[in-house]
Amino acid sequence: MRYATRPTQPGGTPIDAAAPRRIRVAAVPAGHPYTRAVTDERFVDLRSDPPPPGAAPGQWWPPQVLLPSWIDAHADEIDLVHVHFGSESYSPEELSATVDAIRRRGLPLIYTVHDLENPQLTDQRAHRAALAVLIAGADELTTLTAATAAEVERDYRRSPAVIPHPTLVEDGTPPAGRSHGPTRVGVHLRDLRPNIDGVGTTATLVRAVAELRARGADVEAVVRLNEHVRDVEAAASIDALTANADGVTLERSARLDDDALAAWLADLDACMLPYSHGTHSGWVELCYDLAVPVIGTRVGHVAAQHPHDFHLFQVGDPVSLERAILDATAPDWSIPGSVARGAEVVRRRVERLDERERVRAAHVALYRRSLRTEHAA
Repeated sequence: MRYATRPTQPGGTPIDAAAPRRIRVAAVPAGHPYTRAVTDERFVDLRSDPPPPGAAPGQWWPPQVLLPSWIDAHADEIDLVHVHFGSESYSPEELSATVDAIRRRGLPLIYTVHDLENPQLTDQRAHRAALAVLIAGADELTTLTAATAAEVERDYRRSPAVIPHPTLVEDGTPPAGRSHGPTRVGVHLRDLRPNIDGVGTTATLVRAVAELRARGADVEAVVRLNEHVRDVEAAASIDALTANADGVTLERSARLDDDALAAWLADLDACMLPYSHGTHSGWVELCYDLAVPVIGTRVGHVAAQHPHDFHLFQVGDPVSLERAILDATAPDWSIPGSVARGAEVVRRRVERLDERERVRAAHVALYRRSLRTEHAA
């Protein structure tokens, strides 16, 4: 089982050598799993990420495509620029120069609004300024949910096309988990990046599980944390919160690879998200593929990605989390290793592969429209 979470260098020859030349796209970044998932290589030639000077193999940031000098040097080799992630590498003034260079070279600029709030940042002022530059400068805008599109229209007076987030599972059928006794709720805090409220989420989970168990519920929780974290003090607090907590286990190890992460998630009856801010979530998409219900806060528009699988709670309110846990784990297909879970995973796999083809077709149509518009101008 392969999950599209590791960067690769896309490209390759056309599937049909007799077909017209594919649209040459400089995507930012090209090697990101999402970018690859939305690309139909029969019609799109996704150019590899230019390596930054002195960067480690596979590192695409800071994205060289956003440098005016790169645009000027390679404009004849591409048909359009599509920006997804990485704009935080540059100031709003630098991005304005990028937009000017793209326009000067007569190239369409596509921008997908993934993040109205950047999960890698605490102070959002520079990000909002960058959004204003890219949204105003783009020839075509897309985003993942109708709720995000409405916010863009309200705040920036532009109307993005809504193209949903496709599956990132590259092949095979995702695991359906292993059967176990208690209902298991898990939260993965990863490396405690800026939008992870590790302490608040863990404290709320510890109290909710204790209350549920006190009322006789057969429930347990697992909190997972990477070995290397960005906030050592927060990690110490999480360790203290879980040390003697009834029914709560802290797991800590090196970052899980693709298959290990999928297996860990698949063994859960429900996955809890620890976000303090953000807009969308790739984890919600993977959980949907695995038929694992999601419990999360009212952050951004994460709940709009798969609303029927999303159960709300509020950090600091264990009662809301107790209710969310009971609601999320009520369906029979939420039980790992069950026949119902396996059937739901298979059903969703068919649905998601069909959706991915439609998402790819939508991007090809978007590219063709932008090129016709640019040429007409």
